[in-house]
Amino acid sequence: MALGVVNSPMTSSTNNGRRYTPALVVLAVLYFMMGFITCLNDTLVPFFKAGFALSYADSALVQFYFFLTYAVMSVPAGRIVEKVGYKRGMVYGFAIAGIGAFLFYPASLWHQYGVFLGALFILAIGIVLLQVAANPYITLLGKPETASSRLTIIQGIGSIGTTVAPLFGAHFILSKISTSGVANNAVSIPYLGIGGILVIIAVVVSCIALPTMITKSGPTGASHDVKAGIFSFRHLKFGLVALFMYVGAEVAIGTFLTNYIADTIGIEEHMANTYVSFYWGGMLVGRLLGSLVLKVVKPEVVLRWMGAASISLILLSVFSTGYLAVWSMVAVGLCNSVMFAIVFSLSIHGLGTHTTRASGLLSSAIVGGAVIPYLQGLLIDRFSWQVSFGLPLICYLYIVFFAWRGYQPRRAE
Repeated sequence: MALGVVNSPMTSSTNNGRRYTPALVVLAVLYFMMGFITCLNDTLVPFFKAGFALSYADSALVQFYFFLTYAVMSVPAGRIVEKVGYKRGMVYGFAIAGIGAFLFYPASLWHQYGVFLGALFILAIGIVLLQVAANPYITLLGKPETASSRLTIIQGIGSIGTTVAPLFGAHFILSKISTSGVANNAVSIPYLGIGGILVIIAVVVSCIALPTMITKSGPTGASHDVKAGIFSFRHLKFGLVALFMYVGAEVAIGTFLTNYIADTIGIEEHMANTYVSFYWGGMLVGRLLGSLVLKVVKPEVVLRWMGAASISLILLSVFSTGYLAVWSMVAVGLCNSVMFAIVFSLSIHGLGTHTTRASGLLSSAIVGGAVIPYLQGLLIDRFSWQVSFGLPLICYLYIVFFAWRGYQPRRAE
């Protein structure tokens, strides 16, 4: 997400010169865990597909129920954060996510796909609360002009989690698919460990003193009536769609990449899953580089070029074969790296006191991660891999439009 957040000055309720190091460390840990848990879903999809003999569409319900939570909980989460503050919002988020992870154990005992989906839904509630609290908080920890760079570098830490998760999943989960009698433990034991770590983090964060950030003034930048509703911001409305499209495309590619690679070059799923770490690793590299590039190049220009590059790589992949097709699709991860930060920050630019609520709305757009993968699963089941990747292609076309015209903060008529 690139940020152009609020142009009005931001202050701490304690001291203006307070150092932000503890807050940034907490946010780094937060993003690592969010990335790790979210990306581990890419391992659960092929695992459950094999374990429960599911179609591609049915296996995509893992992502559907996980990301559906963003549509259901983002706005309420925004209100919770407004009431309890950023720090408590993060503590509650870690704790709830931990509970969801613990529920994988009874789900594994009953061996019911629906119970696993329920546990994922609860885990995702915690992730939503973390995201709604963390995103605007990062934008307030410094100058608005460098918000895109700051959020991108913190997300880079999260990308370490997304890079490690496929390797973790391949070794501890997918490698157990063919081993009779251990499939349930292959999921429950790792998630029990994850739940314990999340609860420990919640306790530690509750004991750390973090700066309390506030916005001093209302909407700034474009001419705007402060009494107007939040949906009168043109760029926010276009940004909601752009974020829906981006997350949908990113998650869809990550979700089916294991099976796509396995079918393309004829290898087993646990071996193919290791390639997914390169997809998410590309996002890590891209975010680290992007944090530097965004200091000198306008965010909308970077977004425009990355969207066009993603389109080109997908086309190259679906019209080629073998390892060229594999690495072309994997390389889309590098292009994805800065998109969320840029779309997010351009969408909330100049919203002032509307920022937290807008963050909740934008987080609800992450439901694209539920809808797009499920629809692509249907296309795979009924047509082919080539046809199915037309869907994320359309998503990136819209992102190019947003970077060209949609981001401009003219007031909607």
